[in-house]
Amino acid sequence: MAKVSKNARVAQRSANAGSGRDHVKVVKSIKDPKTGKYSYKEVIIHKDKVKEFFESK
Repeated sequence: MAKVSKNARVAQRSANAGSGRDHVKVVKSIKDPKTGKYSYKEVIIHKDKVKEFFESK
């Protein structure tokens, strides 16, 4: 097995930094008007659209 330098791993992490860290998982509770029970909607969205997600119905 070949050795991988520590600097190579740091460079690889910084190159991949923007790929998955811009998305977040949000959970919204929705109340059923007939029964009064809650259900939950889980979505993975871009972090800039979180406010819009919670404002929509």
